[in-house]
Amino acid sequence: MPDTAATPNVPAQSLLSERRGAICLLTLNEPQRRNALSLPLRELLHDHLAAAMDDPEVRAIVITGAEQTFCAGGDLRSMEGVTPPAARDRLRRAHRLVRLIVRGNKPVIAAVEGDAAGAGLALAAACDLVIAAESARFTAAFDRVGLMPDLGALWSIPARIGTSAARRLLLLGETFDGTAAAACGLADRVTGSGEALTDALAAAERLAKGAPLAIASVKALLARAPQGLDALLDSEAEAQAVLFGSEDFAEGRSAFLEKRKPRFSGR
Repeated sequence: MPDTAATPNVPAQSLLSERRGAICLLTLNEPQRRNALSLPLRELLHDHLAAAMDDPEVRAIVITGAEQTFCAGGDLRSMEGVTPPAARDRLRRAHRLVRLIVRGNKPVIAAVEGDAAGAGLALAAACDLVIAAESARFTAAFDRVGLMPDLGALWSIPARIGTSAARRLLLLGETFDGTAAAACGLADRVTGSGEALTDALAAAERLAKGAPLAIASVKALLARAPQGLDALLDSEAEAQAVLFGSEDFAEGRSAFLEKRKPRFSGR
């Protein structure tokens, strides 16, 4: 269960957690703040995400925002008087969320409507897949308040779109709509307005039917990028060897030969 003791200053309904079969849907639900990531809300998101990663019944996770806004970034009202040592501690705690999304064993999909700004942009970019409405707005926004991009944005965004487009987004502060984001790779798919969550859940359903161990292995190796060829091939050999001994591979092979759909167990 999420550690509610770690989040005493935010109502539980600020983060909605819903099970849809093997999918866990997490909704940032502070629309009056445009779903800005206050420290307590960030803790709630981390704790619910960790619980979903640990739940054997969950195969895929979707993160979205309430009322047609993904996340407007960090909560500036909580940043007054923060000293450099305190800022360092805040970020190190926030980095737990980034590491959990990137290195967790289950795929995480961002369903983006409206603004994904600042920390919201970084949150989306860290996910395995980003489904964006054509009217979505991706912007760094950090330069407007005298800060640099954080929450891993300087790692995740260049990895997605390359350094040239990343400079436009992170240095020039350009805003990419959903169509432009999909064109450069910041988003993996663009949908009509109001349809991002529907498409994200469909993608999650497809992932939920896949082989959990194989998906976890793909995530683990991608999280190590960039690797040299030899290091990648060594990692591949080790991971694939483990999968050859799994029940899922035996089931997948039998299902293929018997021309039926596999029933993966994650073992």
